[in-house]
Amino acid sequence: MALPEVVSREEWLAARKALLAREKEATRARDALNADRRRLPMVRIGTEYVFEGPEGKVGLADLFNGKRQLLLQHVMFDPDWEKACPSCTAGIDEFAPGLLTHLRARETEYVLVSRAPYPKLEAYAAEHGWFLNWYSSHGSDFNRDFNVTLDAEAGEVEYNYAPRPELVAPGETSEQPGVSVFLKEGDEVFHTYSAFARGVDFGGAYGLLDLTPLGRQEAWEEPKGRYERVRAAMPDFAE
Repeated sequence: MALPEVVSREEWLAARKALLAREKEATRARDALNADRRRLPMVRIGTEYVFEGPEGKVGLADLFNGKRQLLLQHVMFDPDWEKACPSCTAGIDEFAPGLLTHLRARETEYVLVSRAPYPKLEAYAAEHGWFLNWYSSHGSDFNRDFNVTLDAEAGEVEYNYAPRPELVAPGETSEQPGVSVFLKEGDEVFHTYSAFARGVDFGGAYGLLDLTPLGRQEAWEEPKGRYERVRAAMPDFAE
């Protein structure tokens, strides 16, 4: 197993300072990117989407729970499935009540949305002890409109802002992960941002593992040979 090189304290300090300069550069670049994200234009939502959740039938504006901003996680759960995607499940398992409290303190609500009928969502959430509000978009075009349910019969298959026909077989649909952000101004709701694929790698265990010498222990990472068991890039943390 290839572990980090063993050096003197002085050599380690020199290497650490060199890396610190790069970390600070990356932090400044991330700050600039976040600012540009906030400068993105937004799109008014004109469709009257209907969801089913703990309160029964609700509209998109109701998901804000009185807040100005809405972070909406698209959880992969096809209507024909009995369980949600393992990777989505692992991420939601890590969501702590304190994190939701902090978001709400900054006028932001966080909810889950899936295409499976609400009784399936309710049962699965109870099984895992989840506290986040989870809504079903079953029967609406919400998932398709936000490119997380892919359907070749509905036209060109696009995911993560690019054509991805290989993600869905003819005559079938495919669920994909994503996060969408909305802003409420008065009675109007605006779509400001959506991220997909590795764009949803934020916080949680991944953010912490990125600070460690063994990292995420997945095959794509550098340097190679750092761990005995290489895992696939599937954030379900299954043994």
